[in-house]
Amino acid sequence: MISKNIPGVAIIGCGLIGQKRARALGPARLTACADKIADRAQSLAAQFRGAQAFSQWQDAIGCPDVDIVIVATTNECLAEITLAAVQAGRHVLVEKPAARRQAEIQPVTNAAQQAKCLVRVGFNHRYHPALRKARELFEAGALGEMMFVRGRYGHGGRIGYDKEWRANPDLSGGGETIDQGVHMIDLARWFLGDFSETQGFAHTYFWDMPVDDNGFILLKTPGQKVAFLHVSCTEWKNLFSLEIYGKKGKLHIEGLGGSYGTERLTYYKMLPEMGPPETTTWEYPRGDNSWQLEFTEFLEDIRLNRTPAANLEDARAALAIVEQIYSQTR
Repeated sequence: MISKNIPGVAIIGCGLIGQKRARALGPARLTACADKIADRAQSLAAQFRGAQAFSQWQDAIGCPDVDIVIVATTNECLAEITLAAVQAGRHVLVEKPAARRQAEIQPVTNAAQQAKCLVRVGFNHRYHPALRKARELFEAGALGEMMFVRGRYGHGGRIGYDKEWRANPDLSGGGETIDQGVHMIDLARWFLGDFSETQGFAHTYFWDMPVDDNGFILLKTPGQKVAFLHVSCTEWKNLFSLEIYGKKGKLHIEGLGGSYGTERLTYYKMLPEMGPPETTTWEYPRGDNSWQLEFTEFLEDIRLNRTPAANLEDARAALAIVEQIYSQTR
């Protein structure tokens, strides 16, 4: 628990995601930040009154006015830093996938339980407005009994993509399947529940790198509900599409704002006489506030001492699927 009215936050990793997190702290305040590129930490700290900058993440975690640590580093550091933070008595929000493989998560889970610290995993897509509205309709029974989910998620390339950290398996743990794939797996689990069967294929079609640039995923629950997912970094035009099918209707989320296009949810309600469904569309052109909504909920998790909705078990389940796909591909 946090006894102070204004909790202090340390951000480890001051790149694009760390900067987004810093702008979405709501009532909390940035008190420390760390990055191995010292200038990047100093630049972020300079934007927040009283924030200290460090080049060593251990120093930021050890600051006495830090209550919460946000870990926004490359994948090989996620579990290590989260483990150290909970051992120091800090609550943690760690970016997905939370580790490179599921075996790295268990020590963190054990330490968090022992320290009575909460760990939330940054599956921020759950907090996009179209996904939140879709979840509301789903929970209200608008789809009836679930049948299957079909999802596509991909982005275009840029020169030098195959030289970036995500192309190094030691840093990333894999390619597109562990990158955008874990988001899609998490969303599929959110609507269909746990999967008992995994089939998949990860392949490198275009980029000259030792990790996959496309992942094809087929998942099945014990009740035969299916998720068919494709993630790609050869999409060339950024794309997000998630279709959720029930016996009474369908939800289609497309776009995530920005280069992915206007975020939109369409609800297709089946009528008793069948034929063309009754169709309702919501558009969300105001931008992405998922980061702020997610962190605000984490503050409430801490206040109530409740298990975060997106947690280490969700990350472990997603990574288990990724590992099965990589194993099947090899």
